[in-house]
Formats: sequence, C-alpha cells, structure tokens
Amino acid sequence: MANYGKWVGGALGWAFGGPIGAALGFFMGMMFDDNSMAKDGKTDRESDYTRFRHKTKSGDFAASLIVLSAEVMKADGKVLKSELNFVREFFVQNFGKEVAEQQVLVLRELLKQELNTRQICEQIRFYMEHPNRLLLLQYLFGIALADGDLSKEEVFTIRSMAHYMGISNRDFESIYAMFGGRGGARRTSSMPISDAYTILEINEDVDDASVKKAYRRMAAKYHPDKNRNLGEEHVKHAQEKFVKVSEAYERIKKARNMK
Repeated sequence: MANYGKWVGGALGWAFGGPIGAALGFFMGMMFDDNSMAKDGKTDRESDYTRFRHKTKSGDFAASLIVLSAEVMKADGKVLKSELNFVREFFVQNFGKEVAEQQVLVLRELLKQELNTRQICEQIRFYMEHPNRLLLLQYLFGIALADGDLSKEEVFTIRSMAHYMGISNRDFESIYAMFGGRGGARRTSSMPISDAYTILEINEDVDDASVKKAYRRMAAKYHPDKNRNLGEEHVKHAQEKFVKVSEAYERIKKARNMK
C-alpha cells in the first residue's frame, strides 16, 4: 500500500477533496495524515482545492474513473467478473500491475458503498477539462460493454452521469453510437449509416459541405492531443475516438459518393 500511496500522492490534485475524496476516504486515511482532509471531504484550504481547476492530473482522472466505474457496474444489479477484469486490465496497461491490484481493491470497497453520483459528477464537471470528460465517458461505456452487452440500466446510468458532468446530449449520443448505439453491442462489417451521422453530430439531410465541416469540427474535438495532460497512456485510448470519427466520415462519403 505504501507504493500505491506514493503514486496517488503524486498524481492527485483536485480529486483529493470533495465528494470523490470522501468516497475514497478509507483509503486516503491509510495513505495520508488524517488532518489533511476535513470531515466533509474537502481539503482544509479551499484555495488549494480551487487552484487545481482545469489542471487535471492522471490521478484525478483515475480516481474519477474508479468511483464512477463502481456505479456503472452496479447499474444492472449484478457485478460481473468480466467487468472487474476489464478494470484490472485497464489499470495494468496504464499504471502497472501493482497499482492495478490496489485499484481493484478500492473498487471492491466502492461497490459496497452508497455513493452520491450527482455530487461526484458535478465535482468532475467543475474541475475536469471537457476533452478529459469525453474520454472518461468512453471508458465508462467500455466497462459497461465488458460483458458484451449494453443494458438499458447501464445506458441510463451513464447518460445521467454525462448530464451531471456537463456533457451535452449530442456528445453523449455521438460516443454512444461509437459503441453500437441503440443496437447495443452489435458488431457489423460496416458502420450503420445512422450511427455515422450521429457520431458526426449532424442530421442525415444536411448537404455535403456541412458533412465536411462537421468532420473537421469533430476531428478537432476528439484530437488525441487534447488529452495529453493525462499522460501518453491516455492519448492512445483517445485515438480510438478519433479513428471512429474518421470511420464515420468515410462511411458517409461512400454512401453519398462524395469526393
């Protein structure tokens, strides 16, 4: 736990306080001086807390993900081994085996708690940059799909989280479509044309010029460099959304015979 504490101590900024810090309070207490956090979960010096706004660290992102993952996993009333394995593998890839095992222990404890999802998401909305929140949403869909299916309860939970995190409905539907949309975990050789338009956040009756403009806008929005503040490991995952945007554009171009 000591090495894990060292990792978190160096990687946490704004997530150390507020609802997220309170949710992780048991583990914080094992790693830090009890006086470093107030009883309500906020840091003793509010000025220190607020100065981390729009300076999300890798640890802030990881703490947000692990807390929200617990709520997504509980959404359909069952916690599957495949979901735990997905989270473990994610942290192994990004932070190493030791940190991954500790995060799974944290997750198991969070699964036993009743968390205030709205307050947690509102903290994320206030402090986390928009591109990072979109990436967080992507990960949550990945966890929900770990068992090969997106249940309506999981989608409802993630949609509510997106709303509380200040993510627009169009952004939500775009990422939802990247994961199969209303068709669930369907896998086809060709992306459904309706999903392609949803990913680019446009209607099917727009002209070709609008399609090109939408692609440029979405390519800029989902450019992997916008998540570089989280570290190179997250840039790789952000690339997946960027690729989906390009696939959607190519699908529409083919359907319209666009040059």
